[in-house]
Amino acid sequence: MSGVAGRACAASADVVVVGAGVAGAAAALTAAARGLSVVVLVKGVLGDGATPWAQGGLAVVLDPADSIAAHVQDTLTAGAGLCDAAAVRQLVTAAPAAVAELRALGARFDGLDGGAAGPDQPLALTREGGHSSDRIIHAGGDASGAEVSRSLLASLRRSPVRVEERVLALDVLLDAAGAVAGLLVADLADDGRLLGLRDIRAPEVVLATGGLGQAYATTTNPASATGSGLCLALRAGAHVADVEFVQFHPTVLWQGPNARGQQVLVSEAVRGEGAVLVDATGAPVMSGAHPLADLAPRDVVAATMHARMAESPGGVSTHLWLDATRLGRDFLERRFPTILAACRAGGVDPVDEPIPVAPGAHYSCGGVVADLDGSTGVVGLSAVGEVAATGVHGANRLASNSLTEGLVAGRRTGARLASSPRRLPAGPATASAGWTSADPADRAATALATSRGAGVLRTAAGLAELLETLESLAGPRVDPVSATAAVTAADVEAADLHLVSTLVATAALERNESRGCHRRADTPAQDSGWLRRVTLAQVDGRLRVVVGRAGGVGAVGDGTLEEVA
Repeated sequence: MSGVAGRACAASADVVVVGAGVAGAAAALTAAARGLSVVVLVKGVLGDGATPWAQGGLAVVLDPADSIAAHVQDTLTAGAGLCDAAAVRQLVTAAPAAVAELRALGARFDGLDGGAAGPDQPLALTREGGHSSDRIIHAGGDASGAEVSRSLLASLRRSPVRVEERVLALDVLLDAAGAVAGLLVADLADDGRLLGLRDIRAPEVVLATGGLGQAYATTTNPASATGSGLCLALRAGAHVADVEFVQFHPTVLWQGPNARGQQVLVSEAVRGEGAVLVDATGAPVMSGAHPLADLAPRDVVAATMHARMAESPGGVSTHLWLDATRLGRDFLERRFPTILAACRAGGVDPVDEPIPVAPGAHYSCGGVVADLDGSTGVVGLSAVGEVAATGVHGANRLASNSLTEGLVAGRRTGARLASSPRRLPAGPATASAGWTSADPADRAATALATSRGAGVLRTAAGLAELLETLESLAGPRVDPVSATAAVTAADVEAADLHLVSTLVATAALERNESRGCHRRADTPAQDSGWLRRVTLAQVDGRLRVVVGRAGGVGAVGDGTLEEVA
């Protein structure tokens, strides 16, 4: 790799937000409304992230027959013992006010008559897997994320927030005390080349970079979901936790054995309206598998589907089917227009035939260790949304809690930053010692290996083999500010994905039990001794496990490090 241009003179701001999905936009708008100067960076263009793709809605208690306590309990149940109950209660309690503020910004959700409701009109409530009451609000039937994104990005454009597109965050800059002093970034050419390095000096950096789905061969996540925030945070000295809990959405449109990358999601709301998973004989898959049948939590549905495919006559089946034909043309076209169009574009018409589906990597329940206010263990570094592990999701995210969490956590983080603003640290700011490179040409092989070794069902042997494969594909160390720095976004993303796969495999191998969406064929039972987090840190370029105490997710770690990779 050849060198890049020298670093430009530093710009400055009070806050730099990396990412403009629901969590990043909410944090930026809240901080700016309270008087802070805010810069938002996106490596593509506004709207490229995961938020616009969300078909499910926002979980929020609005029905008098429902209760905060019930929503809390449903979330704790789905989280399989690893949720932080205090964080869950904070989220659920704050959700109604956060949704009301979003509606005041112009978001239009579905009303009782099926059309868009005004700011003060009642909303239609539906149910998804794991919920005991109707508490999901939607927009456009199955375009909730698009409406949330539209309203927030419109507000961003009207605000004093400075948005910079086609900018890649390379490293968090730290002062001599290890506190945040800004961000090292590169402007991107249309072909992905780095046009030059520059500093943005700031006392606060907010990571809102989304998930890691692109580490897998098939995912519902967009191309931007490369786990970059985890890597930035680790190099800055933050901890990550719960990354073994990758949620596989049960119903991803199956488009053949060679399909790769982002695939079409068939929302859980389709099952909420009465669609049923069936096998090749037409027999219901979830009947008898769980009291909630097709509306069981996602980890249960995905694992049951995996087992049924393995038991299929004639060998392992590649997919099952979701039968929505009973819902009828009129209902499907009104309630699920986006899904219907996507399936038809893929050659399947759900009105007349069952939809071929298989589980696909969907959501990272873990991430950078943070509270619901975004605070991490590094002064000046915040993490919000899917990149953060706040304890809300535990071992398995409850359906439609993610947009709600992003909205609530973003608002709380922006308010916290404005309530006690830090001054820009004086003196020099330095980047990390760099990262392990990976060849972009190996990216497909890495994703396939991750899907095989760290998919729906895992074993110690498979995870160990995955780690060996990753070690064999590791390249030399890269210094982000030297003449040998990577010169394309593809180089940086390949390195990020290599580290992300290593994180998932390491944590999954460490957790020697089955819990939530982490399933081990060789240790299929839950173990009460594992009611604690697997927390990872990076020290001198080496990955370490932070040894935690038993007794719940509050025992993040006692500071003891064990080198594992």
